[in-house]
Amino acid sequence: MALPVSPPVSPMLAKLAREMPEGGGVMYEPKWDGFRCVVFRDRDSVVLGSRNEKPLTRYFPEVVAAVLENVPDACVLDGEIVIVGPAGLDFDALLQRIHPADSRVRKLAEETPASFVAFDLLAAGGDDLRGRPLSERRAALMAALAASSPPIHLTPATESAEVARDWFSRFEGAGLDGVIAKHLAGSYAEGQRGWTKVKHERTADCAVGGFRWHKNGGKIGSLLLGLYDDEGVLHHVGVTSSFTDARRLELVDELAPYRVEAGDEHPWSWGQPGQDEPGGRVPGAQSRWNAGRDLSFEPLRIGLVCEVAYDHLQGDRFRHATTFRRWRGDRTPESCRYDQLETAVPAELASVFAAGS
Repeated sequence: MALPVSPPVSPMLAKLAREMPEGGGVMYEPKWDGFRCVVFRDRDSVVLGSRNEKPLTRYFPEVVAAVLENVPDACVLDGEIVIVGPAGLDFDALLQRIHPADSRVRKLAEETPASFVAFDLLAAGGDDLRGRPLSERRAALMAALAASSPPIHLTPATESAEVARDWFSRFEGAGLDGVIAKHLAGSYAEGQRGWTKVKHERTADCAVGGFRWHKNGGKIGSLLLGLYDDEGVLHHVGVTSSFTDARRLELVDELAPYRVEAGDEHPWSWGQPGQDEPGGRVPGAQSRWNAGRDLSFEPLRIGLVCEVAYDHLQGDRFRHATTFRRWRGDRTPESCRYDQLETAVPAELASVFAAGS
């Protein structure tokens, strides 16, 4: 590719904050829950680069076609690939795309087409824009996509903290998981956490169904969390691993009375990783992102309950690893149900795309 910015590019990142940055010279954008993607277009050639600098091109043929139709030549965009489902952004549908069979990818591209939401412009024409302030890059991005149409979108943006706070609460039901704050005078620093992300955080009480050993051995790596549905089935919903080394060693003794042997009765089957017996989500299933990774776990007698903090749900499980808060000896595992989780009021994605335009 004959571009001033060539693949791969390590995209600029954001550091976490719990308070909305305020003051002059700050621009706010919704935080999209999708696949981070840097788009390179050089004549009839398109490359979709992921956050870890691996190509996504073959998994999203409909996005490639949309880029050729809507994005100017000799252009490099930073943004997010998302899929819109009936209840908002559908991250599970994105995960299904990472499939080795081209026929499967193309079938899903027709059934659940993806969109690309652009929020930065790294190069245009023959110019490398990364060293220019965000205010100039945003103006150039708006000009570059002025004639574009779905599934290529320009992210909403505002310089009003009040509007950003409204987005933070109102758009969560559409699947967005926070707000990104960026300094208008800032340049584009590859791989650096120069932006700020403000994300939702809530707490939930979860039954502890097992644990995994730390990769270095001899101490606890993570606790496996579960929630009960209305039929009384315990589903694996995520892990918590936010422990110091000293705490990991202490947990070995704390969990010892709850350890059970293979063959003993347990709501999750650990003999066959990922098998769904007697029903519900169980730990151990391999992911296309972690092929070959050891996901075996040690089962625990159901009796422990812990409180964890989480930021976002992905369907019926936690989107990211949770943060351990405390043990809840006053709660029974059976009381740890899905109905405790807060759900946001649904919002139409169309209003998200229109906001701030």
